[in-house]
Amino acid sequence: MTPLPPAAPDARDLLARRQRLLGPAYRLFYDQPLHPVRGEGVWLFDADGRRYLDAYNNVASVGHGHPRVVQAIAAQAARLNTHTRYLHDTVLDCAERLLATLPAEVDQVMFTCTGSEANDLALRIARAATGAQGLIVTRWAYHGVTESTAEASPSLGAGMQLGERVRTVDLPFQAPQRAGEPVPDVATAGAAFARSVQAAIDDLALHGMKPAALLIDGVLSSDGVWTDPAGFLAPAVQAMRAAGGLYIADEVQAGFCRTGDAFWGFARHGSRTVPLVPDIVTMGKPMGNGHPVAAVALRRDVLAPFAARCRYFNTFGGNPVAMAAALAVLDVLQDEGLQARAARLGSDLRASLAELGRRHACAGAVRGAGLFIGFDLVQPQDRHSPAPDIARQVVNRMRELGVLVSATGEAASTLKIRPPLVFEPAHAQQLVQMLDQALAEAMR
Repeated sequence: MTPLPPAAPDARDLLARRQRLLGPAYRLFYDQPLHPVRGEGVWLFDADGRRYLDAYNNVASVGHGHPRVVQAIAAQAARLNTHTRYLHDTVLDCAERLLATLPAEVDQVMFTCTGSEANDLALRIARAATGAQGLIVTRWAYHGVTESTAEASPSLGAGMQLGERVRTVDLPFQAPQRAGEPVPDVATAGAAFARSVQAAIDDLALHGMKPAALLIDGVLSSDGVWTDPAGFLAPAVQAMRAAGGLYIADEVQAGFCRTGDAFWGFARHGSRTVPLVPDIVTMGKPMGNGHPVAAVALRRDVLAPFAARCRYFNTFGGNPVAMAAALAVLDVLQDEGLQARAARLGSDLRASLAELGRRHACAGAVRGAGLFIGFDLVQPQDRHSPAPDIARQVVNRMRELGVLVSATGEAASTLKIRPPLVFEPAHAQQLVQMLDQALAEAMR
């Protein structure tokens, strides 16, 4: 692999300054960190003017610096920016637009600044509604960085101790997968996952606790991107509700048209005749296209016990500028047909990536929905063994080739590909070509 030239003196100075001022807990992407100074659409531009195809950042879901979002933020900031303890129509307009995308049973919404805050608030509400404390998450989940969400986020690392009220459950899949290896059918996967959830419920009971909630990321991103078989989550939700707990759909990663076949990731796991309706839905990241805005949507009967005990206020959550950004994102998603584009282009991109899986010994299965894709990298001698070293090499080589991706999963051996929804076929072709080269070089 041809290395990048040594970082320029100004980059070294910037890195040293960052380490001195921000401390050691922060992390950077890539062996040679990227220094972007401008974004436009699917591109990031570094300090030297080189452009990078962004195939990773789902925060800027409608493209970096989308003019309609920028204009909406600027216009509202110039007019008024206060908080929700005054009357304002923008927060109500945003609430109505969001609720219109959700099942009718989910009929109220509360605004926060981040997905972490949204999940934290959702847990407080779930515990007030059920009178229970237990929480069940997946084995390598990520749900946030507040105290209560961090202790339910095993993917933060071995140093992050799970809370005493938290139980983790395995997914009914073997990771990594070989190229072309099928996942279990929906009945088999659903039954297996429900058994795992029931075992966690039983273990909580052994320790004198009842379950308050099952908290699930709609694409199981940190677990390695497991989107199929669509429908396998429903039996586990039934098991949780039978035990008196609630289902919290964490849509911070999967929401806002990302999966293509649905506006929300949870909707993929229901059907027209029997939809899967969460008790609580959390959202964030792409909601403001980079502006900090997030929310908790829920059934009014679920919110009522919490509201009877305490008030809720968030100084910045739901402010007019944040609401203007969120409304502009909803407009762009609709007017530019980005859900349909994600479905169409995502299908084509996964097919092209699967072809790479047939040609490279280190390439495993391709999974995903819409423009949220996971691509396992495996040991050539044992294609059921993860290859984190190869994944790291490929991610860094892709950065050198001008394409930004990352890695996920417990072994950090699954490439995570989730570009802005304004991706076009030419961008997908560039991504595949550069990945083809990086995979070939990894085997030399």
